[in-house]
Amino acid sequence: MKLVVAIVQDQDAQNVITDLTEKEYRVTKLASTGGFLKAGNTTLLSGVDNDQVDEVIGIIEKNCKTREITTSLLTVTMPGDTYIPYPLEVKVGGATVFVLDVEQHIKI
Repeated sequence: MKLVVAIVQDQDAQNVITDLTEKEYRVTKLASTGGFLKAGNTTLLSGVDNDQVDEVIGIIEKNCKTREITTSLLTVTMPGDTYIPYPLEVKVGGATVFVLDVEQHIKI
């Protein structure tokens, strides 16, 4: 048995959850926050048999697309407290997926 931990963008999460549950995979949704852009993410947990891992990852990959957004970084232009916003295009989306071995699974 494996535990699939997927960190996805909030806007992709519902499609992933819908597709996983349609295929009868159980999934737990946790709210999380990304470190770089401080944006909302969703962490999904799903316990699956070893032979189901590739299908679950495929569902995640199908629903989590990379996109570019423009954000502002604050940069110092001169000594002192003067800051000017600087637009920056960054890629967001996709998913970060961890597959962990499960030593024991108990369903009560």
